[in-house]
Amino acid sequence: MRIEELKRLGKQAGFTHIAPLDCSTIKLLPEVRQMCASNACHMYDKNWSCPPGCGALQECEERVQKYSHGILVQTVGELEDSMDGEGMMETEAAHKAHFSTMESLLRPLYPHMLAIGAGCCTRCTSCTYPDAPCRFPDKSFASMEAYGMLVTQVCQDNNLPYYYGPCTISYTSCFLLTEKL
Repeated sequence: MRIEELKRLGKQAGFTHIAPLDCSTIKLLPEVRQMCASNACHMYDKNWSCPPGCGALQECEERVQKYSHGILVQTVGELEDSMDGEGMMETEAAHKAHFSTMESLLRPLYPHMLAIGAGCCTRCTSCTYPDAPCRFPDKSFASMEAYGMLVTQVCQDNNLPYYYGPCTISYTSCFLLTEKL
């Protein structure tokens, strides 16, 4: 599918920006994974989609290296001020809804794609981790950070802005679509 068609689907799903992703630009960094281990979001070791449940960095790298091309998608929200937590949460919820819509639009076209989101998977109200397997392994998703991606760098390396000015917030996800032959 051409990028113009993917952009049309992305806009239909609700994203603000859609850009092509060259998967060879993706670098998985131990330092980003270490930020997860600091547990600032309180999800480390509590969810199948977060470290260590999503797999070691090497396992994530093996998954990513199977792909050559994909798309980056963003939802950019306006905030009342830099402390507008409600606006941040609303934009995050909108981004996750757009991500879910886009995943269902793309899955029939790219059945083996790797969808990597923003924040932890929220498909279930409570995760089975670590006591039982994931209820929906084909519908769960890890975040770009859980994979070790420095999101600002991935955006920069693929000519997509990350910062849109004061009183804005952007959430970024990606869909790895084309598998290497």
